[in-house]
Amino acid sequence: MTSDELNVLIAQHGFQNVHAVKILLAIYRKGVTQLSQIAGIPKSLKELLLAGFSTGIYSPGKSERSVDNSVKFLFRNADGMEFETVYLPDNKRKTVCVSTQAGCRMGCPFCLTGRYGFRGNLSAGDIINQVISLPEAKWITHVVFMGMGEPMDNIEEVLKACKILTSDWGLSISSRNITVSTVGILPGILEFLDRSQCNLTLSLHSPFPEERRLVVPVENKFPAHKIIDLMKSFPPGKKRRMSVAYVMIKDINDSDRHLQALKGLLADSPIRVNLLPYHRVPDDPNGPSTGDKMQYFRHSLVMAGISASIRKSRGEDISAACGLLASGLKIK
Repeated sequence: MTSDELNVLIAQHGFQNVHAVKILLAIYRKGVTQLSQIAGIPKSLKELLLAGFSTGIYSPGKSERSVDNSVKFLFRNADGMEFETVYLPDNKRKTVCVSTQAGCRMGCPFCLTGRYGFRGNLSAGDIINQVISLPEAKWITHVVFMGMGEPMDNIEEVLKACKILTSDWGLSISSRNITVSTVGILPGILEFLDRSQCNLTLSLHSPFPEERRLVVPVENKFPAHKIIDLMKSFPPGKKRRMSVAYVMIKDINDSDRHLQALKGLLADSPIRVNLLPYHRVPDDPNGPSTGDKMQYFRHSLVMAGISASIRKSRGEDISAACGLLASGLKIK
């Protein structure tokens, strides 16, 4: 719940917004898992909560730790939907990668989550629970919506989760530290840019539409170049970053032809390029570009005035890296 939602409910019984804020702070930020443990509220309010509410917090069913110390968690919600979450510690930066759907219906063939199929949208509560129920919850500094599912296909719950993450009565995480990734659902992107200050990342795959549509079917309905034009033209906020995720696949999208087209697509814009290594999925002959080729791409983009970086792979040994979530679930 948001502060406004909870306030409306308890106001009917004579309680005030200050009480709603105390309840939410206890659950979202202080690690309270039982309503009976909430301090600083009237006894009659606590009795009201115990009679008709729950914290909504539930623990992951199991976890698996990588050699690089990232941890993958498996959740099952009250509706029986299963989804995975990844905790990524990196010095002072502690990131949690959350899912927004159980499975995905975007149909990208290189992604195991897509092969798992679509099982349902997660609620804002399910999304927030992936942050506050983790053993490492108190250390989390960043949240990325890059787990299972397409966030813009569940936009209202994603926006609500972003509000809870960033609000003073919620987790109070800076919007600069929250990034939502998409393959390009234009209506959802418009809502997201209008109603949130969180960062946006577009998964590109290829600068050529005829290639992209083969592996990102949504390209047929919402072309990436139109979304990038929108990202370029949308009034930039002081706290928001726009970026493109470019997963590099050997001999598929790492040629000089692709590099030049990528430069042309992003020229004269503040959009950043994050280069990522490709992760093989079962029955896949493709492999990642070499480290030298990725460095060549990064250097060429930077020399062209385009901000670019290489993102290191995390959790590949436990199938927690990009495109590998749902590997431990029953694929359709």
